[in-house]
Amino acid sequence: MTQILKALSLSLAQLSDPRFRSVLLKGIGLAIALLAGIYAIVMWIVGWLLGDSVTLPFIGEVTWVDNVVSWGSIPLMLLLSTFLMVPVASAMTGIFLDDVADAVEDKHYTGLPAAKRISLATNITDSFRFLGVIVVANLLALVLYLIFAPFAPLIFWALNGFLLAREYFQMVAIRRTDRAGVKKQRRRNALTLWIAGGLMALPLSIPLVNLLVPVVGCAMFTHLYHRLPR
Repeated sequence: MTQILKALSLSLAQLSDPRFRSVLLKGIGLAIALLAGIYAIVMWIVGWLLGDSVTLPFIGEVTWVDNVVSWGSIPLMLLLSTFLMVPVASAMTGIFLDDVADAVEDKHYTGLPAAKRISLATNITDSFRFLGVIVVANLLALVLYLIFAPFAPLIFWALNGFLLAREYFQMVAIRRTDRAGVKKQRRRNALTLWIAGGLMALPLSIPLVNLLVPVVGCAMFTHLYHRLPR
């Protein structure tokens, strides 16, 4: 536990690093652009399907349906964005997390050889794969949330802590070892990594703070990779 708290405190202390801020802002900016793009496409499809007017039985031609749909879509989009912003921003931020790991190593672990560079295509694929895993796992867990309602927060933290630990440790470690080495170190430190992931899952339900989770999580698991037994 001491190692986890030390890694977390070092990560939080480095939040003012320009590279941390850059990754966070790029992730949020791309998430907003993506959500706006999706909204525009959906509205274009709706407009194409409805046209300028709709003929209804017993009523005749109605010319204001598209206006109602357009105005009604605004609060709907704002509501959906409230739920989608965090996972989408996390996926976008994940594309650039190599920069966070580099910043941590440059400050705290000088003298290391250059890490392997992961291609942008691989980062994008991995980020959206992880987003899909998070969404599907939590949808499946809804059954457990309903059955064991009093323990729903614990189930949420345990599940997402496991997923976050697996993903972030994999992403950090693969820069400096092969997949066999990643699995070996992960098995050896499974409980510690799970607890660290659970700590990262705690702020997921806190607005605005949850946007920091990818950056702080990557930094924390970079510290753990270099500090835990291999």
